[in-house]
Amino acid sequence: MPELPDIVVYIEALRKRIKGVELQHIRIGSPFLLRTAVPPLSSIEGKKVLELRRLGKRICLGFDEDLWLVIHLMIAGRLHWYEDRMKASKARGLALFEFANGSLVMTEAGTQKRASLHLVQGSAGLENLDPGGLEVFEANLGQFTTALQARNHTLKRALTDPRIFSGIGNAYSDEILFEAQLSPFALTQKLSTEEIKRLFTAVKSCLTAWTERLRSETGDKFPEKVTAFRSEMATHGKYKEACPRCGSKIQRIRYASNETNYCPNCQTGGRLLADRALSQLLKKDWPRSPEELESLTREK
Repeated sequence: MPELPDIVVYIEALRKRIKGVELQHIRIGSPFLLRTAVPPLSSIEGKKVLELRRLGKRICLGFDEDLWLVIHLMIAGRLHWYEDRMKASKARGLALFEFANGSLVMTEAGTQKRASLHLVQGSAGLENLDPGGLEVFEANLGQFTTALQARNHTLKRALTDPRIFSGIGNAYSDEILFEAQLSPFALTQKLSTEEIKRLFTAVKSCLTAWTERLRSETGDKFPEKVTAFRSEMATHGKYKEACPRCGSKIQRIRYASNETNYCPNCQTGGRLLADRALSQLLKKDWPRSPEELESLTREK
């Protein structure tokens, strides 16, 4: 799922191309994409884009008459920019937005269509779509601590809950926790003051570094390589690869369609976290350390 760094770079690229430009026509390719009926989508055709902003992991385009088109890409949604209208019209997308100077195409990979469009009126309409998570770059340590410890969740859940923190998802939460050297299963209300400071610093530095990296990679082009798996990442998607800090093998916890990656040496004191699926099968035989896991692997 595109997260804060990806969304920021998307918005910057869109701002260069469509701010002040008229949206001439919209074509919706999926009946499941548009989630609102009032105002009608046709009401922004012929209007100019006046403002662009981020709302959590959503991209918001502001038009005349305080109308806002809100794009939520979810996990597999992506945006593409075409200056050639013929190429844009041939693209198989969920939606096509034709501007005076080019076309924006929204696509979604896979069979589960979760991406969405909303057209809302004014700040009240935007507030209804806002999960309410804290914007970390607008918060001080005290505000961060209050949000973090309002409930006793695991760190992984707290960081990825859009009602607690804005814009952070599965990929960057792994990188943040690695940088802070904290376990994804650590409970928020049991963290020390020093650990909370480390986490607060890691959230800001990690998101800043990745935004700058993606901005540099994109340059003046439109971002086309938006992915949750990048070779420069320390832990996310790096199962069984060497930890860049200590050399231990990166481990993972799988649950539903997600997984958490972590370094047991750097983050959990050398202890393996129980994979829900496997630990239920193995129960007491679940290995407690990377060394035990390695010995089991060799025995097989």
